Amino acid sequence: MEIKEMQMSDIEARKAEIETMLNNEDADLDALNNEVDELNARAAEIKAECEKRDALLSAIAENREGVVITEQKEEKSMTNTEIRNTKAYVEAFARYLKSEDDKECRALLTENVSGTIPVPEFVYDEIKTAWEADDLLPLVRQVSYKGNLKVGFEISGTDAVFHTEGADAPDEETLTLGTVSLVPGSIKKWITISDEAVDLGGEALIRYIYAELAHKIAEALKAAILAAIDAAPATSTSTAAGVPVLKQDMALGTPIEAISKLAGSARDLTFVMNRATWGAFRALAITANFPVDVFDGRRVIFDDSIKAYSACAENDTYLIVGDFANGALINHPNGTDITIKYDDLSLAEADLVKLVGRMYVAYGIVNQNNFVKVTKGA
Repeated sequence: MEIKEMQMSDIEARKAEIETMLNNEDADLDALNNEVDELNARAAEIKAECEKRDALLSAIAENREGVVITEQKEEKSMTNTEIRNTKAYVEAFARYLKSEDDKECRALLTENVSGTIPVPEFVYDEIKTAWEADDLLPLVRQVSYKGNLKVGFEISGTDAVFHTEGADAPDEETLTLGTVSLVPGSIKKWITISDEAVDLGGEALIRYIYAELAHKIAEALKAAILAAIDAAPATSTSTAAGVPVLKQDMALGTPIEAISKLAGSARDLTFVMNRATWGAFRALAITANFPVDVFDGRRVIFDDSIKAYSACAENDTYLIVGDFANGALINHPNGTDITIKYDDLSLAEADLVKLVGRMYVAYGIVNQNNFVKVTKGA
């Protein structure tokens, strides 16, 4: 039954169900919180309708010969979402970051909120902006499932065959599958800000903190995904998707040879390397008077977590190419929120405040042969 069609008995029954569901470990707290908001709004509508009906009946009873009935205006209270955009809530949230006392924020909210208090609405924009500003993370498919996530992939399988009616039945398919487990962990980054910055307070302080921490966490997650590609086995196992290796000293044909090792399912290709490596490839092309882009017009992303070719020892990775949308996956069990710890004591003598940001996330390589890493060595 849709919420807008519910009566009071239906609403109370559903709230009782939700109260039971909150005890489940894998409960989606955000979804349940939104549903309770909608149930409360519907209950308010029913109450207003009842009050209006009672007023009409009372007026009719008092004067049956004629009465001017004034329509009762419903006093609509603000929703939690609306309150989170108010100046009062923003100021209270800024004080909460420094004191970790959420009583003031909870007092302003019109509906009960279980768990951590919601951030001001503009914080989501700051996190989203920092996330989208990264050139690699938006390419990776992202989901939100509670707990550990297991993703199956095909290691090998026999091809389909054409069968003519009356002929012998084709052989049964032989299929070998693997399963990658994405186990969530915490990505933590800390920054320091001056006492003067803290004194800004309000929205300016919140925007600065979340924008800076979101940027740092995005950088750390990108580096972790690239490290996972570098650490993956060359051949798939039952628990890990394979990443083939091209061991080759830098040459004009290296990028194209790397592409040739990818599976056919890898379509939207991206090259990732240190900027110095890109410069070395360009220098090779200029020296050889090579008029064609050695990366075949594909997307190129620079990342300092990958060694420059000139700094690589034998077997060090200096180039990664692959399809990040099909080959990798990010899971946000608790959404993309960042929790913050405020420490104004550790660096007090330097007039600095330490802020530690944490994001709970899992990531992994979920399809074989969708990435290739190129290592130094003939």
